[in-house]
Amino acid sequence: MALYSAAAAVLAGLERGQGGLKSLVYNSGFPRVRQLYALVSETLRYAPVLEKLLDEAALLQAEKKLEPQLAKVLVYDLLFGKGLKCGGRWKALARRHRARLEAELARMKVRHRVSCNEELLAPERAVSAAASQVPRYVRVNTLKTCVGDVIDFFKRQGYAYLGKAASVEELKTLSGKKFMSDLHLPELLVFPSQTDLHDNLLYTSGHIILQDKASCLPAFLLDPVAGSHVIDACAAPGNKTSHLAAILKNKGQIFAFDVDPKRVATMSTLLTRAGVTGCQLAQQDFLTVDPRDPKYSRVTHILLDPSCSGSGMVTRGPGEETAPSAERLQALAGFQRRVLSHALSFPALQRLVYSTCSLHQEENEDVVQAVLQEWGSAFRLVTAFPSWPCRGLAAFSGAESCLRASPAETLTHGFFVAVLERCKDGAAVPR
Repeated sequence: MALYSAAAAVLAGLERGQGGLKSLVYNSGFPRVRQLYALVSETLRYAPVLEKLLDEAALLQAEKKLEPQLAKVLVYDLLFGKGLKCGGRWKALARRHRARLEAELARMKVRHRVSCNEELLAPERAVSAAASQVPRYVRVNTLKTCVGDVIDFFKRQGYAYLGKAASVEELKTLSGKKFMSDLHLPELLVFPSQTDLHDNLLYTSGHIILQDKASCLPAFLLDPVAGSHVIDACAAPGNKTSHLAAILKNKGQIFAFDVDPKRVATMSTLLTRAGVTGCQLAQQDFLTVDPRDPKYSRVTHILLDPSCSGSGMVTRGPGEETAPSAERLQALAGFQRRVLSHALSFPALQRLVYSTCSLHQEENEDVVQAVLQEWGSAFRLVTAFPSWPCRGLAAFSGAESCLRASPAETLTHGFFVAVLERCKDGAAVPR
């Protein structure tokens, strides 16, 4: 029941204007923030349909003690989600009204002349066909297990393993309890999009991480060798940090920073569950970190995934800004340029990955171009993942060395990644 209570509280906070969806989810205190975020996002997406169903079924009139926000969450999971995960009186209540709710849903479909639930949504609320095809990606946490053992575990649970995918198109064919190995990342397994593994033992024990494929690219492309000293500059909620630790085999040192105390607390829990050691987690604005501090004298790799518009996230829901204003983009880009330039000032730095979950050129190619010009010949762009199909926009000469990801072309969230390396005898300060 804690999940549904937390989701109802987030919905109430959104209605009262107490914050955006992400901030309310992270400040909720609920331990499984991704599960909570997904449930609230989908409830919001179906909100007009849910409100009509509640009205037609007279549920709130029949159940005087049931708050509207909690009713929406329960009915969403009952009719559109994976089924109720709670027990007690709320599950009994939902079951009492299930037949009436299902009948009203069926009548609604007849009235609108549609055959599936998704078609009930208004165009602005319905996800695009490409976005709805984004699979469930599962990163095997090699700090605790190996890919072969995880495959065997899922096979024992009744899943059918179809081998390694040969193309993105092949991933689109996944359905039911079938899964494959990803064609690009060796420690990534791919399941149908509606697969819910939040209650699976492998997830709750930290043996697998539920992480979109595009989000796995930054650590994969940074590729520090075991024993390296690495900074994760804007680290929460910690999936990329745990990925770095797995690549390092828990050998070396990770310095992870985030300014938000509740996000840091969430991250600490995630890293502990994932078996991460050798990570110093600090609640600190990365821009205030002194590159000349002897503590960071051996930092050779930096992963920088700064705050951005989030315009590439296909699960974004109401309560999130989907079309940032020009002023908002300008402010974000200014911050991103400052933090990227600051990261390049660490004296021993050899390789840096800059990434965003934004689609906007202002936050991506334009930021990289501006900072490279600021640093002159000290750093250069490296062609990231040459076989990756989506490249950077032609905003400047060499921008094709960057990569992009999108639901339509790569079956992932929208993403941008640039890999920078220090040139030999590169300057330690911008010109």
